[in-house]
Amino acid sequence: MVVTVRYFAAHREVTGQATEQFELAEHATVGALWAAIAGRYPRLAGYGGRMLYAINQQWSELGSELREGDEVAFIPPVSGGAPELFLVSEAALDPLPLQSLVASPDMGAIVSFCGVARNNFGGRATAWLEYQAYQEMAVTVLREIAGDARGRWNTGQIAIHHRVGRLAIGEAAVIIVVAAPHRHEAFAAAEWIMDRIKQIAPIWKKEIWADGASEWVGEDRAKG
Repeated sequence: MVVTVRYFAAHREVTGQATEQFELAEHATVGALWAAIAGRYPRLAGYGGRMLYAINQQWSELGSELREGDEVAFIPPVSGGAPELFLVSEAALDPLPLQSLVASPDMGAIVSFCGVARNNFGGRATAWLEYQAYQEMAVTVLREIAGDARGRWNTGQIAIHHRVGRLAIGEAAVIIVVAAPHRHEAFAAAEWIMDRIKQIAPIWKKEIWADGASEWVGEDRAKG
């Protein structure tokens, strides 16, 4: 099959062209295509860990399968840079760029956990949530938690994004993405990371109840 590759920014300078066609075996993946490109243009090999991937203008992953006629874009860091591995922000969360960020040809599993604002807590109806954080310290703590997890389970890259501000029911509050050689390590690391975030990250959740009352989670325990 034949697919079309689009090049941008530094990639275009290296290849000397905006588009190029590659002939691949049936069922080839985005990762296989990138390997072919890096083989043809060795200077591009160093970009592998700092890109996003798109098929027909939709975000994809290295393991995504290609079809005849697909248009594939390997997107180098944009003006704001590639997505951060660790982030605490008021912006809506999206796991797809993080999956691409942690992906690697030697990692056989990518596990994504998404913690979502639900409409109840402790038997009471919730209207919405508010999160606050000591943001600079929280990012440091998330990075340290990920480092501990990598040491325990020998994983690959890990990304953790946490939302702050007001969240509507159904919105993502936290995303954890773990790449590992095998699924067991990836699942175990993701669960442990979420537990540690709740234990030590300086991030606080406030439940705003449907009856108009509100309460910071853990406040009753703190009062003793």
